Amino acid sequence: MIKENQKYFNRLHVVIDAVVIYCSFCLSYYIRFKNPFTRYLFGLFLPPVSFYRELWQYQSMLLVLVPVYLILYAKFNLYKPKRYQNQSTEYKNLIQANTCGILFLFIYIFFMKIEHVPRSLIATFYIISMCATLGERFLIKNFLHRARRSGHNLKHIIIIGFSAAAEAYIDRIKANPQWGYMIHGIFDDNLNENFQYKNIFYIGKIKDLEKYLQNTTMDEVVITLSLKEYFKLENIVNICEKSGVHTKFVPDYYKFITTNPVTEDLNGLPVINIRDVPLTNTVNKFIKRAIDIVGSLVCIVIFSPLMLIVALLVKKSSPGPIIFCQERVGLHNKPFKMYKFRSMGVQSPSKEKTAWTTHNDPRVTPVGRIIRKTSIDELPQLFNVLKGDMSLIGPRPERPLFVEKFKEEIPRYMIKHQVRPGMTGWAQVCGFRGDTSIEGRIEHDLFYIENWTLTFDIKILFLTVFKGFINKNAY
Repeated sequence: MIKENQKYFNRLHVVIDAVVIYCSFCLSYYIRFKNPFTRYLFGLFLPPVSFYRELWQYQSMLLVLVPVYLILYAKFNLYKPKRYQNQSTEYKNLIQANTCGILFLFIYIFFMKIEHVPRSLIATFYIISMCATLGERFLIKNFLHRARRSGHNLKHIIIIGFSAAAEAYIDRIKANPQWGYMIHGIFDDNLNENFQYKNIFYIGKIKDLEKYLQNTTMDEVVITLSLKEYFKLENIVNICEKSGVHTKFVPDYYKFITTNPVTEDLNGLPVINIRDVPLTNTVNKFIKRAIDIVGSLVCIVIFSPLMLIVALLVKKSSPGPIIFCQERVGLHNKPFKMYKFRSMGVQSPSKEKTAWTTHNDPRVTPVGRIIRKTSIDELPQLFNVLKGDMSLIGPRPERPLFVEKFKEEIPRYMIKHQVRPGMTGWAQVCGFRGDTSIEGRIEHDLFYIENWTLTFDIKILFLTVFKGFINKNAY
């Protein structure tokens, strides 16, 4: 039933998109040619064109444009099921598809030598179609979420095997009722009849699965076997496929494998890479390093007056050096000297290496308290970036003593050293700074490492500017 609903919904969605694109062009035409204010405004900057050509002259162009937009939407995965699709991902794909569509329009007009299509009309269409399709998808998404929360258009599923993966799967389904999943129960050979987890109850043993599927109409079977029971996997898959029900597999090793695993084809044998690090790619490394060099140079020039003032204040605040150097662990586990403006009184090396900074720490000077709270003490690290020890964006580096401690206590901690450490990072803009959860910090660092893109770096940079410099956990 869900498959049929999805098929009809996709068809309806294509029709809605076609109408929205067509109407967006009509509205753009009206604004460009019929509205007196815009007609006067555009007339100041563009060569005169006939403002009274009827819209039908553009129909042949629209007959090509609308299908191209729909094909682009399909190519950018905009017609895939939206139950658990991230809305920001959908919007990003939509913006990319619309941008490709407008580029196609320029190329089509040029090669077909279509006259009297002012650039202002194309620009207006781009803006209106973008806003209209974004708004359309927002409304559809919210309508579907409300319907599923109310118990409509539910996807009925069962779970095979109870494990840590099963718990994680159920937790996420329960936390997101807008996805519209109804879990009918769990099949497992090791549970008793009274077992339940968050009101999801035991149904029976795996040997009862085939009969159950014959007598019910499930939409999906989700296999969440524990690692030690993977020998049953082939038999379970055969049973599910025989019944014709859609089958999914949630691996019990999800905690130590990336959420976007890269699969290689080894002459017909699938090989899964445990972790994909985009910044190990030569092109990506070159782009990021080039941005680091240019960015650090620009920032050094911009902030040099401020750094000079801070240096004088630090020198006057207490005896000792202006710049504080501390050993940190960086790329490929190599130690380096990280620079900061000194914010504490001079202390013995042994105490400095082992002690965390605490709230109202008496070692922090009055000037140091201000520059730490505002992150100004971090500015000398721009020279670390220029040298290649650090990056503008990346996981924050830690002292060797704590690296040795955390690598034994926190799974996957050392993965953060596969990239250059940064002056700011995803964990920091999300609030994991200072005396906060190390586990939460590492989780965010790993997400950054596995999902790095240039736009992700730009997002972190903007978040740092607007909310990352001053932080309640920085003291």
